[in-house]
Amino acid sequence: MSFLIRLLVNAAALWVATRFVTGVTYTGAILPLIGVALVFGVINAIIRPILKVLTFPFFIVTFGLFAFVLNGLMLWLTSSLSASLGLGFHVAGFLPAFWGALVVSIVSTLLGILIPEPAEES
Repeated sequence: MSFLIRLLVNAAALWVATRFVTGVTYTGAILPLIGVALVFGVINAIIRPILKVLTFPFFIVTFGLFAFVLNGLMLWLTSSLSASLGLGFHVAGFLPAFWGALVVSIVSTLLGILIPEPAEES
């Protein structure tokens, strides 16, 4: 159940980014947006940790601010993969990806605070 909630939170955060960031667009229905959120989640779960390890010196030198750049690159990669899958999500370049990733991070954090985690059953 927690996976589904996180997927819906990511979909909502991506939708908010399309509304507030020029250059981040989505055309389509709700179900493909959930597909975009799934692509975004898979990228963040698999590729992002690898890139964090490879770019660790940049994190040290920039006192962690390189994380914003990495988040933008992950959103840009999501756009590329979503376009190849025909999901209707597009990011027009690095700056929209950077600002879009910032919006997605803020919205998903706020929604994560507002939506309580379901109690684990034993």
